[in-house]
Amino acid sequence: MRLKYLKANRRHKGLSIIEVAMASVLLIVAMVPILRSLTKANMLSSEVERKTQALVLAQGKLDAIRAISVYNFGSTGSFTASNVVLSGSYLCNITDTTAGTDLKQITVSVGYDDSGNGTLASNEVDVTLTTYIANRW
Repeated sequence: MRLKYLKANRRHKGLSIIEVAMASVLLIVAMVPILRSLTKANMLSSEVERKTQALVLAQGKLDAIRAISVYNFGSTGSFTASNVVLSGSYLCNITDTTAGTDLKQITVSVGYDDSGNGTLASNEVDVTLTTYIANRW
């Protein structure tokens, strides 16, 4: 009886090469989709961070224009500007359209300069904000 027990233990001491190979294949098959989804999530996270930064900078630029125009609506002239550097590689284009004698439409477009050439192309614009500013005095 003891001999039978020893033979049974010898047969089940380790894993065969086929079992190891199958376990490895299953692990790889399971890991590929997980790694793809993590990579995509990282890319989307970076894009959301960039767009959030562009939104904050655009809002700040609009607030600065509003602050300037409160007391100097007529004397400020036009706010139109192109490729204004805001922060790092973020650029800003400002369009000033007169909507009436006492009303201006201000459009601020902010984007990240991917190309590094110092100009904001239309495909690089992340955020566009538009507001109206009225002459208060």
